[in-house]
Order: sequence, then C-alpha cells, then structure tokens
Amino acid sequence: MVKLVYIWFALKVALCSCQSDQRRNGFEKARSEYKVSKIGRLPAIADESSGLARNQKTNTLWTHNDSGGKPELYEIDYNGKLLSTLAVPRARNVDWEDLAQSPDGTLYIGDIGNNANTRRDLTIYPLTPSQEVLAPITFSYADQQLFPPPGHQLNFDSEAFFYYQKKLYLFSKNRSKTDRYVMMYALPAQPGHYTLTARDSVYVDAQVTSADINPAGTTFALLTYGKILLFDIVGGEINFDHPTNCIKIGKMQEEAIIFVNDTDLLITNEQRNMYLIKRK
Repeated sequence: MVKLVYIWFALKVALCSCQSDQRRNGFEKARSEYKVSKIGRLPAIADESSGLARNQKTNTLWTHNDSGGKPELYEIDYNGKLLSTLAVPRARNVDWEDLAQSPDGTLYIGDIGNNANTRRDLTIYPLTPSQEVLAPITFSYADQQLFPPPGHQLNFDSEAFFYYQKKLYLFSKNRSKTDRYVMMYALPAQPGHYTLTARDSVYVDAQVTSADINPAGTTFALLTYGKILLFDIVGGEINFDHPTNCIKIGKMQEEAIIFVNDTDLLITNEQRNMYLIKRK
C-alpha cells in the first residue's frame, strides 16, 4: 500500500503543470530559462528537510525536520554534508515547516504546520545569531472558529514564510479540492500574539510547501509539489500582483527553498536530495 501511495505521489508531481498558472495568473513558463542540477544529498538525520536558511557566519545552510523531528537545526554544506547539530532551547517541534531570516541573521523557526486544521498553538521561534531563543511569536487565523473547521474549509495550514521589512509573510497550504486559492498573511516579526486576516490570495493548483525572498528584495518564490512560482516585488509591497515565472521542477516531495543569490535557487526534498535551479 505504501509503495502504491509513493508511486501515485511521484506521478502527480511529475504531471504538475504550469498551464493553469499561465492561463489564470499570467505567469511565463520559465523552465527553459533555468537549469536544474542535483548538487548533493542530505544526511540521514535530516530525512524530512522542511526549511532552509543561510548560516551567515560560515556561508553554510541550516535545515530541520518537520513533525515528529527533534527541536534541532542541522548545519550542512552545499553538498549536504552534516557539519553540526544545534539543539534549540525552550522550543518544541510540533510541526516545524519553514525557516525565515532577517538581515541581522536572526532565524525564525516556523512551528506552523497544521495538517488537520486543529492546532491552537501555532508558534514562531526567533533565534538570534548568538543562539538565544527570544520570546515566541504566536498567532491564530481570524476566520477560523472551529478546530477543525467543517466541510472543505481546509485553508488554515501554512508551511511557507519569509521575512521582509520587519514583518513575516505566511502563505497557506490549501488542502481544499474545491477552493484552490492560496492565502497570504503578514504579522510583525516581534514577540506577541496576533490574529491574522488574509491580505491577498492567488489561485494555485498545487500545495505551497516553502517560500523565500531574494537578497535584493525584488522577487519572492513559492515552492509547491512540482513547480516554483516567482513574483516581482514592486514598490516594497508583498502581493500577488506581479507574477513572472513558473518553473516546473517535478523532483518528488519538495519542501524547502532558498535563494542562493538574486536569481538562483536551491531546494531540498524529503527523499534527501538537493537541487540547484540556476538561471541560464
């Protein structure tokens, strides 16, 4: 049974298309503009890599596992070699799903996964460059009244966020089969509890699993199972008004993404593979 599910998922990702994104949102299909190369393999300890961030001191990478994993960050090089393990004090890993980072090097660990739409403890842990865990950031969704919500209201799960100008921008992993709109939320990157209301939405026929913003602050990326969606940032506003490229990837269960410079990206999947997506 497990093997059949694996084959079904692999086929679904392989057949993931940019056509609906081009038709509905005006994306350009950019697959031919990018070269996708396998560059490494993650260590066995990071067998469910779900977030990526840069270690600014050493120009290496941080990653972590999602639900069921330990509250730890794993430092790896760009070939996936394990360099160190960092236990995060006073943090729980209920369902860590992504990493964000501010220009001063503070990491934001997103314990934000909500697969069953039942959680009331959604938390983001700020971790300073000196490895001090600051007071947590917690939040809830303004339009979620029941846990879980009834019927097809399955849009209270997020696995993707990034930092921009003192705010954290979250993107929903929409599990509904009838309402395929991804919601965008924003909250201050400061300790406290926040009630979130959607600021924008976009139709995406795939589930968003990670997000990142390029160093120049001109482009942000959403990773899904099977493709990457790129949006320009105009006038310092984060929204879905300026879609640019849809890059078909099809590399199994892709769950983490990071810009390595202003144009090129790196992704990992839960099969422990690392890929560089380089603009030609």
